[in-house]
Amino acid sequence: MARRPAGRTVYAHAELRRPRREHGMNQVDLARALGICTSYANRIEQSQRPLTVPVLLRIAEVFGVDTEFFSEAEEDRLATDLRTALADEACGVPLPAAAEITEAARAHPEVARALVALHRRYRDAAEQIAVLAAPDASDAPLLPGEPHDEVRDFFYAHHNHFTALDAEAERIAGAMELEPGRASVPLTARLAERHGVRVVRAAAQRSSDARRYDPHTGLLFLPPWLSDGRRAFQLATQLALLEQGPLLGRLVASAPELTSPDSAAPARIGLANYFAGALLMPYAAFHTAAEEVGYDIELLSARYGVGFETVRHRLTTLQRTGRRGVPFSFLRVDRAGNISKRQSATDFHFSRLGGTCPLWTVYEAFSAPGRILAQVAEMPEGKRYFWIARTLARHGYGHRAPRAEFALVLGCELRHAHRLVHAEGVALDGAGAATPDQPGLPDLRAPRLRAAGTATVRRAAGHRPRPPHVRPPPRRPPRHLTAAHPKELL
Repeated sequence: MARRPAGRTVYAHAELRRPRREHGMNQVDLARALGICTSYANRIEQSQRPLTVPVLLRIAEVFGVDTEFFSEAEEDRLATDLRTALADEACGVPLPAAAEITEAARAHPEVARALVALHRRYRDAAEQIAVLAAPDASDAPLLPGEPHDEVRDFFYAHHNHFTALDAEAERIAGAMELEPGRASVPLTARLAERHGVRVVRAAAQRSSDARRYDPHTGLLFLPPWLSDGRRAFQLATQLALLEQGPLLGRLVASAPELTSPDSAAPARIGLANYFAGALLMPYAAFHTAAEEVGYDIELLSARYGVGFETVRHRLTTLQRTGRRGVPFSFLRVDRAGNISKRQSATDFHFSRLGGTCPLWTVYEAFSAPGRILAQVAEMPEGKRYFWIARTLARHGYGHRAPRAEFALVLGCELRHAHRLVHAEGVALDGAGAATPDQPGLPDLRAPRLRAAGTATVRRAAGHRPRPPHVRPPPRRPPRHLTAAHPKELL
């Protein structure tokens, strides 16, 4: 097992200044309230002195904030967004050092957020101009933003965690006395008794569509080949849409990220899916189980009777205050590099500006179907992450049914890797790397704007061979490049 990382020093940065001003206090008032001298309060606010445990607890008591209020996760996320904005070639200036960007985000967070928002507006405007300039441009009005991008930003802004949905799902799971792996029968009964919904077997078709609901007849059609876990998930999703409609509506209506008129519907579906996962895997019990088994995805999948991908989704949501799990990022990608799912409970940002390094283990997974592969990677901003990847096949039924193969990758900052059973036997402090030669390849975020591209890779001096259980990566990079691209793969 890897060594545990040393404790991190906590600084207030600009986060202390905001609640002080909101309470109408100056630094003298702050010092008096915290029971410290004024000069010490000034040094804390200027990040010249770290926060001690007694002072941190006193701040939480005075301002009514959680002790994790000064966590660096939000600052790191803002710094990553700021770096993405400044890396845009439209800026026309060299990218500042990572340390300078981080310091700017910490010292002036509101200015950093304004710059990030300005860049997003510029990006959307540039794409709309590109669409209008296309030879086949139509007269249809342009939407304020791409719905899938806005929904992703909505979940990203919430760290992929919704306290109200988790609490309600946990309450209902307890009231129904749901047993892990045996939830489909009581969920079917609840839909019938409370909503008059009758679940019927859909006709066998080649399509892999999992659920179809007819509100006029009250019939819910589910394919006959669903496993009990997948069936329960679809039932729970339908239950969320019927019972939690007002809560879903409030969450969507209060989201500033959702500006497009077409964003509300997919956002509601995403929240309903979130509720379904929370209902089948209640927070407290699932968090305890995950910690006990070292976040072993296969064991958790067997215990709760749900699929490998469903467990990975749920692991990215464990961010309840006072009972946090490992902050994961999750991504699903096909062989061509097209990303169909991306979720993050951390500051890890799936950049719209960079291409994907072909040495990333997400592509190596396609050469080892069904195996879980592990890898350590360093991102452009210097942070190191631990990634695990495995393939997943999705298809309908019948010889002519369309089939697709994806790679699922789950990652966390390297400092959390010691909590994962998958890190056993992996060198977490290795030296040497493979570095992309082209860090700024075009982003392929929408089909109409996609362009092909490639990346070449060079070996850094002193490169160490990979652990024996990780195969060499494919030599040919994917045609389509998207999202984050690791700077160095260790």
